[in-house]
Amino acid sequence: MTHSKIIGTGASVPEKVLTNSDLEEFLDTSDEWISTRTGIKERRVSVNESAVDLSEGAANEAIKAAGLTPDDIDLIIVGTVTPDMSFPSTACFLQERLGVRPSVPAFDVSAACSGFLFALDTADKYIVSGAAEKVLVVGVDIFSRIVDWKDRATCVLFGDGAGAVVLSKSSDKGEGLLSSNIHSDGSLWRSLFAPGATAYNPFKPDSGEDTNPYVQMHGGETFKLAVKTIAAACNEALMAAGLKSEDVSILIPHQANERIITAVAKRLGLTDSQVCINIDRYGNTSAGSIPIALDEVVRGGRVKSGDILLFVSFGGGLTWASTLVKW
Repeated sequence: MTHSKIIGTGASVPEKVLTNSDLEEFLDTSDEWISTRTGIKERRVSVNESAVDLSEGAANEAIKAAGLTPDDIDLIIVGTVTPDMSFPSTACFLQERLGVRPSVPAFDVSAACSGFLFALDTADKYIVSGAAEKVLVVGVDIFSRIVDWKDRATCVLFGDGAGAVVLSKSSDKGEGLLSSNIHSDGSLWRSLFAPGATAYNPFKPDSGEDTNPYVQMHGGETFKLAVKTIAAACNEALMAAGLKSEDVSILIPHQANERIITAVAKRLGLTDSQVCINIDRYGNTSAGSIPIALDEVVRGGRVKSGDILLFVSFGGGLTWASTLVKW
């Protein structure tokens, strides 16, 4: 039976670093307030970099790490909710940038912070079905475009960045993706959403200047939902693969809030050394957070052959996902 496995990782973040101290200059906030509630000390924000710029940097690293060239890629999937244009997709722009063959399909997946795992699940299905053999999967978001920089409740949380993996066909059933689970609940969309420019309708009198296009979040409600849902998603991935939490080598969660991550790790009985946390340096990079963290632990030598990696995410939609990988 055909399986899929990750054979290369990459990441790319903007040059500009925005610290909590920098935010103090124009917001009624403080480094202590932000760091104690979220774990964030700084984040990267895009000044000149576009979504495809960051995607290209991460993709090139992943393709090189896989020992491949763009000619080997036969499918591109990008998870993002902050594309450079409404259309074409970021994946199509990336295809041109990388020089991937014109006939190769390329498309975006919109699942907010769960975008990368939704894209990874889709790529896995293509490989298992035999429709693709080498898939480039990217998670990228530039939330600095869609947050209100006067709203301290939301703008302090997010950062910009991209991560990528190359997923390849494998005949070894003992490695690669062991289980993948994606879910949505549209009835809870009001917990976390961003209307964007499309909320404006020129033919509807009451959809003009009062429309707020920026990220809106009910923090307390979202926090409780995230802890409960993420823990359940982790257990789902483990049960599907016939494993237990003690089999996990490293938990690589979506970097939304350090308190959420530690609460979930505690429920799973994992130690600090088994959890990847980099939110202090990058903030919440949405679809970019898991692949950025994965690339960091891989290049940092924390991952060895045979390790069990658990990915989990939670985002607007509401969406949530979990993936279990044997390295």
